[in-house]
Amino acid sequence: MTTQPNYITPAGFAALRAEYDQLLGVERPRIVEVVSWAAGNGDRSENGDYLYGRKRMREIDGQLRRLSKKMKDAKVVDPRQQPDKSRVYFGATVTIADEDDNHRTVTIMGNDEADAGAGRIGWGSPIARALRGAAVGDLRRVMLPAGEKEYEVIEITYPE
Repeated sequence: MTTQPNYITPAGFAALRAEYDQLLGVERPRIVEVVSWAAGNGDRSENGDYLYGRKRMREIDGQLRRLSKKMKDAKVVDPRQQPDKSRVYFGATVTIADEDDNHRTVTIMGNDEADAGAGRIGWGSPIARALRGAAVGDLRRVMLPAGEKEYEVIEITYPE
């Protein structure tokens, strides 16, 4: 089984790095300090600061592991460097129209950067998979939870 590369934009990678640095450099040391202080107050079984602090430290450590793995597996791709801007690839902003001529504009981003409400869809999403390699005027069928839909590619742009 081949796994899909975890593509991410430079900005998306920077956001992962910033979150990792914030957790490791600011939040975790603060929690360690609270836990150390609370541990010195005696009975730990009824000490809310100690119990909450230990729980929060486990959450932070888990998030640090997840972020570290995401950054290790990430393949940073700058959409501005795309050599063939006439087709849909990672980082493309694509305007599509359905059978009823309803237009929708989506930007194909890394799965970790996806935010459908903001028009950013993950590289592994059904629509992104269907659009890969398409040129303006191409028709693509997409299987969505509501059923199959056909889209026409109206416009393809990349960041400058």
